[in-house]
Amino acid sequence: MRRQIQFFTVACFLIAAPPIGAQPKDDPKFKLVQFHMALLKKGPKWDSTAQPQRNQILQQHIASVVSLLSSGKAVISGPTSDDTYLAGIFILRAASANEAKSWVDADPAVKAGLFTPEMHPWFSPDIFKQANSPIKLTTVYLGFLKKGPNRKEGDGETPEVQELQKAHIANINRLAGLKKLVVAGPFGDDGALRGIFVFRVDSLQEAQDLAATDPMIKIGRLVLELHPWQVPEGVLP
Repeated sequence: MRRQIQFFTVACFLIAAPPIGAQPKDDPKFKLVQFHMALLKKGPKWDSTAQPQRNQILQQHIASVVSLLSSGKAVISGPTSDDTYLAGIFILRAASANEAKSWVDADPAVKAGLFTPEMHPWFSPDIFKQANSPIKLTTVYLGFLKKGPNRKEGDGETPEVQELQKAHIANINRLAGLKKLVVAGPFGDDGALRGIFVFRVDSLQEAQDLAATDPMIKIGRLVLELHPWQVPEGVLP
């Protein structure tokens, strides 16, 4: 897993970095930082809770989210808008996984069973800024990179896959240079989720088309699950 994180470190650096020769030394925004990501899935009480009560709880949830953002505990947070199993995503700056989970578990919608959180360590350059005030949401497209059907255990050391990794990084760099790909980073728990891409583009289809140019996705070593994600303006570079 350490090798996979090191590989993705290069990819993340390429997204965040200025041209070669202009990179400031020891600038923390070019180093990977561990965050904690909470995937808020629709919980056991989502369907059974009456609409008026659900709306009331969701208003309390929104107030809790604003508090997390204002305090700096959450670096970015927002709902998905495609009506799937996934209701929203938090990315938290916490000293430990337990601390991050305690913040998520205190959310009114989690406590009420509307959402069930799934927690993951996640790495990224520290590129996040304070949200604009008042908070206004804008849509980006978040893609989960997952293990694909053509991925075999231990094949990451083969020359063929090493070349694919180089091509994968080059494509990330190309998309970042186009200002289309604004965030990328790996998960740290070595599960089915390998990392994320966040695209700032005009449509889901454009994000899908850009993701399809990735060599790892082309051969089925990775697959992408894409969601429209509403996030506060001003947070992403």
